[in-house]
Amino acid sequence: MSSASQPVECPLCFKNFSAVHVQSHVQTCQGTPNNNDTEMPPKRRKMIKVDSGTTKKNPSKSPWKGFKSIKKNTVQEPSQERECVVDVCTPFPLIPTERPPSLPLTESKPSAMEIFLAQSKPLAEVARPKSLEDYVGQTEVLGKETALNKLLNRNTIPSMIFWGPPGCGKTTLAHIIASRSKEKSETRFVKMSATSSGKADVQAMIKIASNEQRMFKRKTILFIDEIHRFNKLQQDTFLPHVENGTIVLLGATTENPSFALNSALLSRCRVIVLHKLEACHIRSLLELSITRYIPFCSTVHESSGNANGSLSDNGTDKLHVASSALDALSNYCDGDARIALNGLQVSIQSLITPDKKLCAPMLTADHVKSCLQRSHVLYDRTGDEHYAMMSALHKSVRGCDENAALYWLTRMMLGGEDPKVIARRLIRMASEDIGLADPNALNIAVSTYHGCQYVGMPECDVILAECVVYLSRAAKSVKVYKALDAAKSCIKNHEGPLPSVPLHLRNPSTKLMRNLDYGKGYRYDAAKGEQQYLPEEMAHINFFDL
Repeated sequence: MSSASQPVECPLCFKNFSAVHVQSHVQTCQGTPNNNDTEMPPKRRKMIKVDSGTTKKNPSKSPWKGFKSIKKNTVQEPSQERECVVDVCTPFPLIPTERPPSLPLTESKPSAMEIFLAQSKPLAEVARPKSLEDYVGQTEVLGKETALNKLLNRNTIPSMIFWGPPGCGKTTLAHIIASRSKEKSETRFVKMSATSSGKADVQAMIKIASNEQRMFKRKTILFIDEIHRFNKLQQDTFLPHVENGTIVLLGATTENPSFALNSALLSRCRVIVLHKLEACHIRSLLELSITRYIPFCSTVHESSGNANGSLSDNGTDKLHVASSALDALSNYCDGDARIALNGLQVSIQSLITPDKKLCAPMLTADHVKSCLQRSHVLYDRTGDEHYAMMSALHKSVRGCDENAALYWLTRMMLGGEDPKVIARRLIRMASEDIGLADPNALNIAVSTYHGCQYVGMPECDVILAECVVYLSRAAKSVKVYKALDAAKSCIKNHEGPLPSVPLHLRNPSTKLMRNLDYGKGYRYDAAKGEQQYLPEEMAHINFFDL
């Protein structure tokens, strides 16, 4: 049998035709009329059974070249067995004849409360200011007449180190600077954290920044969060690239840059000091966040008529946030906006039941205090706050202000300071500031140290408090301390070789030393002023009169 007389199978309906007529049949089966046909035949449909959790292919045979295979059409549904209709003349996926029972016929729009509860990001990240107009506080840095504000308006971004406590706006300010720079010029912004990045990551980023500058004339702003976590060797990686302008470095740190950063890096960057936010600034952030991101909440005063809960127009619960609750958040967070915003989020979530109903119509100050438990105390046992508060305690004792001394002592103890560290400083205070005016002060300070060793915290807090109050009220004398400083200065600033010990003061422990007149002329029972004890050229010096 010749090849022309052999039957050929249609790839669409699977019927056999002669090679002469199969092309015309395929056009008809596909829906394309030929010269001999006057109307288009209806499309063929096949019913396919689809089992739950399985995939079955349309049982077709090998298609002709140039036509899409029905084998590519698969169905995989997790629901129960049901029928699907497929057009064998089209390459589109299978369409179920029935809507899966797991999907509702009409999907309702989620409420504002559901959107708030479904938010995975903390409120502090969601409500982060996006522009300088929304940025609150730090007017001494970003005021209209400040140098930094003028540089930002001219789109001149120098390399800077933002130094300040947590939650004062360091990261937010860096993002705002990058955003403004992108609007006015071609700028690439890269954010890295020193806690999760290493030297290799920085070098790879700098290589990309160099290519961007060379090929596209595009500037790269590199923001390093917690830059003090980089060691000295890692910080040296930035030096040549900051100096030649390959990158503009923006760093954020909570540690004193004088101790945490290389002096070479500091000389290439400008240090911007940010301070704790005031309570009024925190209050403004909280009110703005409620207005923009928590629409089912509103701020009211307890004395107003809205103190009782109400229903909004759409029938959902409306939560009122008392003004005293915002005041409590503003005062309890210790100038940390992140703690205040996240505390607000937790407080609101605590009033919503699992079925998305309010268990109380108003968020009050008591709710806030129960969620935050206690006021946040900013203290770092190894950081700048440790030295600042220790200095404040020492100066308060020296100034005989037992009230202030007790306050700073309590701040350190609540911040988790080691009591033995405080006791050692009290020993120094007793000898430096009280001295011979009350010799018993040193005994009390040493006993306090031993008491802290034996008892420990929290029981030794009273021991420290008693010692601090005693030292504050004791008479003060710094004559010994000043005389010691005068003696040090005399030795350091002496011109020429230091004088030798006079021979009569030397100990003649051997016969040779006695032959050299060691100890000759020394009087054991000499009264004051009858014998010279200083070198001859220093006989006129009195360190207690300097």
